[in-house]
Amino acid sequence: MKEAVFIYQNKKKWKEYEDCLKQIKQQTPDTLADIYIDVTNDLSYAQTHYAGSKITIYLNGLSSRLHQFINEKKKWKFSQLLDFWRIEIPLIMYHCRKELLYSFLVFAIAALIGAFSAANDDTYVRLIMGDYYVDMTLNNIAKEDPMAVYKKYNESDMFWGITLNNIWVSFTTFVWGIFTSIGTAYILLKNGIMIGSFQYFFFEHGLLWESFLAIWLHGTLEISAIIVAGCAGITMGNGWIFPGTYSRFASFKRSARRGGKIIVGTIPIFIIAGFIESYLTRHTEMPDVVRFLIILLSFAFVLFYYVIYPRKLVSEKK
Repeated sequence: MKEAVFIYQNKKKWKEYEDCLKQIKQQTPDTLADIYIDVTNDLSYAQTHYAGSKITIYLNGLSSRLHQFINEKKKWKFSQLLDFWRIEIPLIMYHCRKELLYSFLVFAIAALIGAFSAANDDTYVRLIMGDYYVDMTLNNIAKEDPMAVYKKYNESDMFWGITLNNIWVSFTTFVWGIFTSIGTAYILLKNGIMIGSFQYFFFEHGLLWESFLAIWLHGTLEISAIIVAGCAGITMGNGWIFPGTYSRFASFKRSARRGGKIIVGTIPIFIIAGFIESYLTRHTEMPDVVRFLIILLSFAFVLFYYVIYPRKLVSEKK
């Protein structure tokens, strides 16, 4: 590529980067890192094809300034921790809104497949959940305490076990994005089919409402966080498959960093979900209206934080 063409294709982008540096205090470390990767890629290309030219000197200077600003941003402050959940995660979620939709659709379709399969095959739930779990649940139903599984262990042990397991599931969902988005979709399918078949199992025994109040009391946050983890995995996988103007490796690193931050952002949600499941779900004697209100509040939080607030934040920044 001729130097003039190279400059013409990229000068608008470089001007935008210059404008970002003029408003450095408003830029997140993630934004600066993305710009730095892009500029260093352009610098590497310029050094290879236009060594000693003015454009190479310019890009080297721009790269040096970015490196300095990034190092300054690394100085940790408590306010940065708050900004991570208040600003950085919502902005990432806005950028990844399509991936979030894809993750939700894969999970929802899988849940419908699970319910449909359970409705047409009496052995399907046993295949998915295992004979032990199904027999235990049937025994609890016979004892008129269908949700006794949530009362089996003491609250503290249950909290740690469930919370750590859910975080591990979310991390696995994300990591499978290394095998392209198909890997993450596979994990979402497994979990969605399990939820759909399990929910139909209770419907079949006339316990749809009771199971809904018990399972989704904690499941609203738990399942939503897994879907968000699916978004993180799809984001990483798409970065590998669709590099755009970046090199494939640079695009993968950029998308993996975004996905990793999304996963870290779900940890508080899994902790709250684990607390609800361990300390509240077992109290099936709670009034239905109280349990239903908790489910509504949980759903409202997820919808606001991951869908509505990111749009609002971006519109305010424009």
